[in-house]
Amino acid sequence: MNATANITNSPEWNCIHTNDSETMFPTNFAWGAATSAYQIEGGWDVDDKGPSIWDTFCHEGGRLVFEGQSGDVTCNSYELWEEDLRCIRQLGLTHYRLSLSWSRLLPEGITRHVNQKGLRYYNKVINDLLASDVLPMVTLYHFDLPQALQDQGGWKSPEIAAIFDSYARFCFEAFGDRVKLWITLNEPYVCAKLGHEDGIFAPGVKEPGMAAYLVGHNMLRGHARAWHSYNVLYREKQGGSVSLAINSDWAEPFDPASPDDTAATERYLAFTLGWFAWPLFVTGDYPEVMRSSIEVRSKELGYQEGSRLPRFSKDEPSLLGTADFFALNYYTSRRVKPGECCPGVLGLKSDQDAEGVVDPSWPVCGVSWLAVVPDGLRKLLKYVKDTFNNPAIYITENGFSQVGPVDMEDVQRCGFYHDIIQEVARALREDGVDVRGYFAWSLLDNFEWADGFSVRFGLFHVDFSRPERPRTAYRSGREYAGIISKYRSQTMVNT
Repeated sequence: MNATANITNSPEWNCIHTNDSETMFPTNFAWGAATSAYQIEGGWDVDDKGPSIWDTFCHEGGRLVFEGQSGDVTCNSYELWEEDLRCIRQLGLTHYRLSLSWSRLLPEGITRHVNQKGLRYYNKVINDLLASDVLPMVTLYHFDLPQALQDQGGWKSPEIAAIFDSYARFCFEAFGDRVKLWITLNEPYVCAKLGHEDGIFAPGVKEPGMAAYLVGHNMLRGHARAWHSYNVLYREKQGGSVSLAINSDWAEPFDPASPDDTAATERYLAFTLGWFAWPLFVTGDYPEVMRSSIEVRSKELGYQEGSRLPRFSKDEPSLLGTADFFALNYYTSRRVKPGECCPGVLGLKSDQDAEGVVDPSWPVCGVSWLAVVPDGLRKLLKYVKDTFNNPAIYITENGFSQVGPVDMEDVQRCGFYHDIIQEVARALREDGVDVRGYFAWSLLDNFEWADGFSVRFGLFHVDFSRPERPRTAYRSGREYAGIISKYRSQTMVNT
C-alpha cells in the first residue's frame, strides 16, 4: 500500500459529506501545493549560488524580520528535495508550484555566468516531479532578485525589463521542454509596495508615493517582454502557457448603501487587483480610476514633476493579452470605506484613499491581517470572471496560518480547506467560473518573510530545531490528501 493510500484511508478525512453532483471538478483540475525558493531551499551560499536581496535584507542589522531570522537554511530543500517529493506524493498532488532562485541559476543575474550546479538541481526537481506524475508550475521570480542586479538599481532601473526577459528566455530554453505552466512574477504588488514603499520587505526601500509605481511598471514591462519572447520563440515548439500571479483581497463596501464606500471599494480593487490585471486583460493600461486618483492627489499636494504613475511606451511590446490564464493569490477579504490616512502626505495609501476593515464576524487565523472568509474567494472569482473577460483561472496561492504552539491536530485548518474548496466548487458549478486548479499555500512550514518562522502555513510541519528538518503531516495535510482523493475518484467514476 502506498503512502497516499495510507493517508486517504484514515478516518480523519471523513468530514466531507457532499453529493457527487455538488463536488464535481473537471477531470484535468490541478490539485496542487505551492512553495518558493527563498522560503524553503536554504543553501544560501553553497554550490556557487549568488546572494539575493533577501539574503542581504536578512543579514543586515536593524531589519524588521522576526527575531533576526533568515532563510539561510530554512527547510533545507536544496539538500532535502527527496523529502519534499515524498510529501508531494503523500498528498496525491497532480501539480506542484515552485519558484526558481534567479541567483542560484545566474549568480550575477545575467547569462554571462551560468551556475551548472543550480541548473542540475532544478532539472532534477522537474524530472522527479514528472516521474511521479506531478506537473510543475514554475515561477521565475518570487521576490528574490539577485543582489548584483539590485546594486545596479534593481526593479527601479528601466534596464531591468530586458534583463528579466533574458533570464526568462534562459529558463524557457533550459526547462520549457518539460514545464508547461509558467508564472513570470509572483505578486508584483507585494514587491512594489512592501519592498519599495513601506520598506518592510527586501530590498527595504522607503520612497512613498514614487518607487512602488515605478517598480510595478518595470515588472509589467519585464513580464510583457518575457511573454512575447515565449510566444514568438517557444510556444509552437513547447506548447506551454505563461501568466503573472496577482494577489488580491475580496473587497466590498463597508456600507453597501453608501456611494462613498462603493467608490472607495472601486479604488481599493483598482490599486491592488486592477493595477496589474487591467493592463494584461482589459486595456493595456492602468485602471483609469487609479491614474485619476494619483493625479488628483498630486495636484492637491503641489507635485509638479510629471505623472507619478508611468505611461507605457508604444515602442515597447504591448501588455494587453500577455496572460494565457489568470493566476490568482487569495487569502482574505475586507469591507471598505474612504481612507483616513496621512492627509498632505505623498503615498500609495493616500492616493488610494480607501481603508479595508475586518468584519468582526470573520474569524482571524494566526496573523492579525488574515481574516478567514472562504466565500470571499468565490466572490472574487466571479468578479474576475465578469471584469476580465472570463479567463481560465488558477488559484495559485491560498492558505490558513498557525502561530504559537504547534498544533498537529489543526482542526480549524482542516475545516478551512473543506470550506474553501466547497466555495471553489460553487464558483465552478453555480457561477460558471472557469477555475482550472487550486494550489494550497504551502506544502511546508517555511520562512514567512518578515514573520520569519513564527507563522506556519504548511500542510507538513517542519521541525526547524533539528538539523535533519523532519517533515510531519499535519492533520490538515491528511485532510487535504483526502479531499484530493475523493474529488479525483469522483471525476474518474463519472467519465
